[in-house]
Amino acid sequence: MIQVGIIGGAGYTAGELIRLLLNHPKAVINFVYSTSSAGRLLSAIHQDLLGETSIQFSDQINPNIDVLFLCLGHGNSKAFLEAHEFSSCTKIIDLSHDFRLKTSANFQAKQFIYGLPELNKKEIIKANYIANPGCFATAIQLALLPLAAHHLIQNPVHINAVTGATGAGTKLSATTHYTWRDNNFSYYKAFGHQHLGEIKESLVSLQKEFDSALNFIPNRGNFSRGIFATLYLELDESLETIQSLYQSFYKDAPFTIISENEVHLKQAVNTNKCILHLTKYNNKLLITSAIDNLLKGASGQAIQNMNLMFGIEEKTGLKLKASYF
Repeated sequence: MIQVGIIGGAGYTAGELIRLLLNHPKAVINFVYSTSSAGRLLSAIHQDLLGETSIQFSDQINPNIDVLFLCLGHGNSKAFLEAHEFSSCTKIIDLSHDFRLKTSANFQAKQFIYGLPELNKKEIIKANYIANPGCFATAIQLALLPLAAHHLIQNPVHINAVTGATGAGTKLSATTHYTWRDNNFSYYKAFGHQHLGEIKESLVSLQKEFDSALNFIPNRGNFSRGIFATLYLELDESLETIQSLYQSFYKDAPFTIISENEVHLKQAVNTNKCILHLTKYNNKLLITSAIDNLLKGASGQAIQNMNLMFGIEEKTGLKLKASYF
């Protein structure tokens, strides 16, 4: 069994990671580290785990585990690794932004591989250190990678995407308070979201000359989880040609699904899937991408990466059904 350690166990992504690992047939949780909650049951914080486990938060770290998941806020993973040492055999999967860009991927002689399996599966299989992609970045990249692979992004891409309240994390703020969020809708970080850097690097890795604008408007929705993104750009190729390119690109990607019908968010929530739909309006290609921001956008993708790193079948522990009703 893979011995797993989790750092930063109180947030939404950690809660989903724990839920997945408790039901994973090839992994066991060795510790969940938290100095503030040490000695408390995991279910005291993650109340959906009541009756599922008697594991307690710990203020002790086992440096000899097989894999370490870092579920810390952006900027804190580097500080944690500077302060703590682990076995040279311990693989690390970081769920923050700290190591996603090429300029920050090499840290303390550790080379972090960008962990988008649909793009870097061969590298992930051989990797010891993974930078798990961002949630918006996952939804947007999976919508665009097949076009970049065929050098077809020659015009600006317009992206409108809405995320649920869990995308903002557990810390309360003015825009996550129930009375503000309920029956409300707003945009934020227009044209300057932090995930744009990793998206552009991935597109350039497939289409070297890529320099088209990504006009990205992120939105806050008044629902709990999920990302629903619509993207459009001018493209002359026929819909049949484009659909064929996507089917071919994702033929070995078990979690990226091309739907012939229009998609909606409930098809993806509570799964590790990215569901894509393609259609054309005259010379405009419209792409819809739907994911669960806490699963394919975070913890589910982290488990997917763990499976690949340890030579386990990719879908192990991730055969989840959407909460449709």
